[in-house]
Amino acid sequence: MTETSIPRTEQPLDEEETATLAVDGDDTEDDDDTEADDDTDTAASGARSKKAVGEGDLFRQSEIAADYVEGLLDILDYDGDIDELVAAGRPMVEVVGERLQNLVGQRGATLEALQELTRLAVFRQTGTPSRLLLDVGGYRANRRKELAAVAKNAVEKVKEYGEPVRLDAMSAFERKCVHDVVNAMSGVASESEGVEPNRRIVVRPAD
Repeated sequence: MTETSIPRTEQPLDEEETATLAVDGDDTEDDDDTEADDDTDTAASGARSKKAVGEGDLFRQSEIAADYVEGLLDILDYDGDIDELVAAGRPMVEVVGERLQNLVGQRGATLEALQELTRLAVFRQTGTPSRLLLDVGGYRANRRKELAAVAKNAVEKVKEYGEPVRLDAMSAFERKCVHDVVNAMSGVASESEGVEPNRRIVVRPAD
């Protein structure tokens, strides 16, 4: 089995592509990581809501989240422009500004924690589990591009050698990015293995 490392993003990243982020859930995180839609193995999300949520309700979630994030920025004395929106059926908040790398953290760890806190804030006000996506400095859009390259490289190796390729451990968001790319290609399949924080993807020849 081949080991493939994932490039690390250490510097703040610029602009983001809303369309790319909009589809991101985070991992295919039901039992086998291949069919669920996002990173909602979290306290704020709990069990996934079975009720359809209207766009007005989703925008309300993004507004609540934006207010919460704005309060955090004030406490931390960070400057940033905050946009709230709804795209592809999920609420989103984007923070753009200078010197925001500390809000992203190593490989997005701080950003993931802030997203969970923000989802909890939304849940407390609405009583509804939220699939809110928080991005800072365009980190997620840029990370998605990097992971697409990692996934394509793994697929090429699987097709060339006919053996599974085991990737480094990744967050739910990162795993979802890789699953999306692999699942769009013929002749290969992906699955997740292990437990957090060492959960990773294996890309293998399709059955």
